[in-house]
Amino acid sequence: MQMADIIFDLLAKELNRQQNGIELIASENFTSKEVMSAMGSVATNKYAEGLPGKRYYGGCEIVDQIE
Repeated sequence: MQMADIIFDLLAKELNRQQNGIELIASENFTSKEVMSAMGSVATNKYAEGLPGKRYYGGCEIVDQIE
């Protein structure tokens, strides 16, 4: 599996997490579909401050894998 395929699969998991969970982190906002088209992925919505495995906010497991 190529790296692009791995990233695509992880972004699909993050989209599923965002669509099927409830976001309680005020600093995380969902962009419009127009912005999403311009920016390119659901990772645009994710606020992931800190280092992988040591983030300040929850819900960063998939972003950690991408990074």
